[in-house]
Amino acid sequence: MSVARILEDARELHGDIVQLRHDLHRHPELGLELPRTQEKVLEALSDLPLEITLGKGLTSVGAVLRGTAGDPSAVDRPTVLLRADMDALPLQEETGVGFASTTPNRMHACGHDLHTSMLVGAARLLAERRHQLAGDVVLMFQPAEEQLAGAPLMIGEGILELSGRQADAAYGLHVFSAGGNTGRFETRAGVMMSAADALFVKVIGRGGHGSAPHQAKDPVPVMAEMILGLQHMVTRQFNAHDPVVVSVGMVRAGEAINVIPDTAEFGASLRMYSDEARTKMQSAIPRLLKGIASAHGLEVDINYHVGGRVTVTDEAHTAFAAEQIHELFGAERHHTLPAPLGGSEDFADVLARVPGSFVCLDATPLGGGQDAAFNHSPRATFDDSVLVDGTALYTQLAVARLAQLAAA
Repeated sequence: MSVARILEDARELHGDIVQLRHDLHRHPELGLELPRTQEKVLEALSDLPLEITLGKGLTSVGAVLRGTAGDPSAVDRPTVLLRADMDALPLQEETGVGFASTTPNRMHACGHDLHTSMLVGAARLLAERRHQLAGDVVLMFQPAEEQLAGAPLMIGEGILELSGRQADAAYGLHVFSAGGNTGRFETRAGVMMSAADALFVKVIGRGGHGSAPHQAKDPVPVMAEMILGLQHMVTRQFNAHDPVVVSVGMVRAGEAINVIPDTAEFGASLRMYSDEARTKMQSAIPRLLKGIASAHGLEVDINYHVGGRVTVTDEAHTAFAAEQIHELFGAERHHTLPAPLGGSEDFADVLARVPGSFVCLDATPLGGGQDAAFNHSPRATFDDSVLVDGTALYTQLAVARLAQLAAA
C-alpha cells in the first residue's frame, strides 16, 4: 500500500474536509452534549460501511470499520483505535475569519473542529482500503475533552472493546495554532503531558470594621499567606527534576475597602508530571493550608479536585508514529519534543489502558510566525492546509499498524 497514494487521496478530499471543518467551526458546542456536531459527523459517515454506536451518557460517536483481508471470522483479528475530540470552548471569537462562530461565547479555539474533520477524512480513506486491512479500525469521536470528562465516559461505555475485543493500539492527534512551523509533527515517548488537578479554598474568619482588625479575624492576609506558601512549598518540598506547577487564577474577598469580610476564597490549577508528585500534592497542600489557618486562629475549607492523569505514550508506538511521519512527509517534518507539554489530555485515560501515542501538529497560519495566538485564545486560528496532513497520518497509522499486527 503506497504512502504516496494515501497522501494523494487525502489531497483529493481536501475540499470536503475544509467544508466540514468550517461548518463545525461556525456552530461550536460545549461539553458532553454536542447534538449538532454528532449529527454532522453521522451525516459525513453515512455512506461508509461502518458499524455505528452512539453514546448513552454523552453525544459520542463510535464507529467500527471491519477490514476484509485475511479471515474475517478470526477472533484474534487486531484492532487499531483512532481518536478525535469534538467540543469547543466558552470564548467569544475574535479571529475575523469568514467562517467564525455564529454562537455567542462559543468558539473552536483548540482545533477540535480540525481533529473531527481529519478523522472523518481518514474514515473515508480507510473504507476505500478495507479490502487491504487484516483487522478492524475503531473511530472514536469524543465530546468533553476540555472538561477531561469525555474519554473516561466513552471508556466506561465500551469504546476500547467496540470491535469485539480490546484495541491493540490507539493514536490521537492535536493541532496547535502557534509555533511557527506549519505542518511540522511533534512526538515524545514517555511522559508527554501533565496531570491536571484543581484546588478551591475558602478561608473562614470573622468580619469587622477595617479600622479595627484586632476585633475581627481577617481572612484576607491569611489567604495571601496561603497563596505564597503554596509557591514556597513547590520549591522546597518537590524535586526540581519532577516539577509541579501551582497557578492561582481566581481570588475573591469582600466588596468594600473598609469592611473586613467573613471569608476569602481562591482557586488554583495544579500540574504534575508523575503519579508520585500528584499523590504527594494531595497530602502536602491540605497540611500546609490547615497549618497556616490554625496559626492565625481561622478555619479553612479545602476542595481538592482530581482531574486528568499524566499522558504517557508508549516508546515503541511513538517510534512507529515517527516512522510513519517520515514515510509520508519526510524526516524534516518531524520533531521530537525535548520536554513534556504543560497542558493535559483525557486521551491519557486511553493510553493508560491501550499502548499507543499522541502526535502534535503545528497548524500556525501561514505568515503568522511567532506572533500567532496560541490555543484557547479568542484570536487563535488554524491553517486549513494541515487538514490533509492529519487525514493522511490518521490513515497511515491504522493501515501500517494493522499490517504489522497481522504479520506478527
